[in-house]
Amino acid sequence: MQVTVRQGDSLWYYSQLFKLTLRLLLDSNRQINPNQLYSGQTLQIPGFVTTSYTIVSGDSLWSIAQSRNLSVDAIQLVNPNVNPTTLQVGQQIVIPIRVTWRVVNGKQAYDFETMQVDIQQLSTIYPFIIQSSIGDSVMGKPITELRIGNGSKRVHMNSSFHANEWITTPIMMQFLNDFLLALTNNGSMEGVDLEQIYQNVLLSSVPMVNPDGVNLVLHGPPQQEPYRSNVIEMNNGDLDFSNWKANIRGVDLNNQFPAKWEIERQRKAQEPGPRDFAGPAPLSEPEAAAMANLTRQRDFSRVNAFHTQGRVIYWGFENQQPPQAEAIVNEYANVSGYQPVRTVDSYAGYKDWFIQEYNRPGYTIELGKGTNPLPLSQYNQIYRAARGIMLANLYL
Repeated sequence: MQVTVRQGDSLWYYSQLFKLTLRLLLDSNRQINPNQLYSGQTLQIPGFVTTSYTIVSGDSLWSIAQSRNLSVDAIQLVNPNVNPTTLQVGQQIVIPIRVTWRVVNGKQAYDFETMQVDIQQLSTIYPFIIQSSIGDSVMGKPITELRIGNGSKRVHMNSSFHANEWITTPIMMQFLNDFLLALTNNGSMEGVDLEQIYQNVLLSSVPMVNPDGVNLVLHGPPQQEPYRSNVIEMNNGDLDFSNWKANIRGVDLNNQFPAKWEIERQRKAQEPGPRDFAGPAPLSEPEAAAMANLTRQRDFSRVNAFHTQGRVIYWGFENQQPPQAEAIVNEYANVSGYQPVRTVDSYAGYKDWFIQEYNRPGYTIELGKGTNPLPLSQYNQIYRAARGIMLANLYL
């Protein structure tokens, strides 16, 4: 929501009026010098939208404000040209409303386009989000990173490395939505002080690493050539792509990282296909290269890659994980009920590479249980476990 600054107003005043922290206001208005507000300037108020209202007989701004738990001043701010003493029946004004509902509806076939619409809506309501593209997929779709928070501790989470594990994307988007709601409402989530976390932590998330693959699983082969013909050939002529894990070029993006990549390349699929082909070289695919570049740039203290399925949390790699990694995974297990697994016969994954390169905690969290793609009937159960882990990632 936007308001027009009045002569003599300060950010502190708007913070009190809308019951928001100064930090959220500052981060929603990064282009503004908070010490030099001037009359007529546009100010973004996070966590609010406006709705139209038609004046009826007996209305006053005071009665309207009282019925909506608002101040008269808040209503006047979004109606700068309305004279409160001359309201007329039938006159249209706008009313500020604090957002208390989710934008994200995760219980649906959640493709790239749905995610983009949700990201745009969230960014409009919560302008303190920093949205950026870290690169493009093979077919040119932007791979979006969302950043929330101001702290020096930088933690990261991602989802949908594998196409048929697309349910991890709406799970992550719903958590981000709930985090934003809590920040702009009561300031806490399950007893955790999110205002303090916002000050101390920067949360980076990439909700859909493999957008081409996700759309392939959900909608079938694209119309664009040569991608259409190539994926149909790799899928042996079958137009059912529900089991497809790879990107649109038939490369498994979580077998792409230079952490004993040669082992996976030798023992897994030897040519492009629905799953397990490690590619012609490490980081040959733009999606994997974008994730590696992001990780190098951000200097994360911890990374979390969300996959399906198994209800397990993989947390080691070649005994190179730091000592604190075990305490973190034990808390993840405590809040989710999932089983920690330190050693597994697998290489070249994103968390493997992160542990190897940085000697910092990295985790692959396998949400839910069953056959991929997991059904939406599991969504609520999966979200409860994932929410606990994602929240613990912030407070640990």
